[in-house]
Amino acid sequence: MKKKILIAFAAMSGLLLLSACGAGNKQVTAGGSTALQPLVEQASLDFMKKNPDDIIMVQGGGSGVGLAQVAAGSFQIGNSDIFAEEKTGIDETKITDHKVAVIGFSPVVNSKLKVSHLTSQELIDIFTGKITNWKQVGGPDVKITVIGRTAGSGTRVNFDKYGLNGATEINGPTLDASGSVVQLVGQTPGAISYVAFSYMNKAGVKPLQVDGVVPNDENVTTNKWKIWSYEHMYTNNAKTNAVEDKFIEYVKSDSKTLKKLGYISVSDMKVDRDAHGNVEKVKE
Repeated sequence: MKKKILIAFAAMSGLLLLSACGAGNKQVTAGGSTALQPLVEQASLDFMKKNPDDIIMVQGGGSGVGLAQVAAGSFQIGNSDIFAEEKTGIDETKITDHKVAVIGFSPVVNSKLKVSHLTSQELIDIFTGKITNWKQVGGPDVKITVIGRTAGSGTRVNFDKYGLNGATEINGPTLDASGSVVQLVGQTPGAISYVAFSYMNKAGVKPLQVDGVVPNDENVTTNKWKIWSYEHMYTNNAKTNAVEDKFIEYVKSDSKTLKKLGYISVSDMKVDRDAHGNVEKVKE
């Protein structure tokens, strides 16, 4: 009798193990960029409604985390605002890039601040600490509080590269999540930071024009507004599965959700830009 029970238990354990393995193949963790996170979160909910056997788990953490974890195999999808080649310590030969969208980034200030535009040089001087009061750029006599992003943030890499012309930001308060940035800028008179377009019109903050150019999708597509990046979803070459590919294609093809959440379809771009920042017109 005892022998029969042991055999039955072993058989049941084997079935549970097979079931768990099957579930694992249908479960995908997509983590990294907080700029891409709103799109991935919404897409995951819609995707799982249509594919109830598949599970998409979404995390933040920043682009550096997304790239490192997908390269290590901990994430099935690494969300990033930057090319893998731009991140030190990442072996881009082990992962595959999937460009799913384009996003613009904008400097934002407290919504009550009576400043609506800056020159590119003023923007650089503020973030490098040369300009410390808003009256120096035609605003009120209010101290400027610069709020940056933590190291590893793809938003920071792109803003510093294309908004500050490669200049180094001053040391100051930093945050790793776009939502936290919006909250802090909205609570701090005189504050300035930068976020993806999908966050720039949130309550408490407002975007700034730079050199008379409005931060909007149309200006991004022609590179008139230069502070933008591709949104990447990287996969590990050795550990890909059908669910990952199916979900990534779903994200890319959902143009309605892209536009609604402040992203731009890659197919709408009039220019292409590589990891080194070289820009060329898209051949029609």
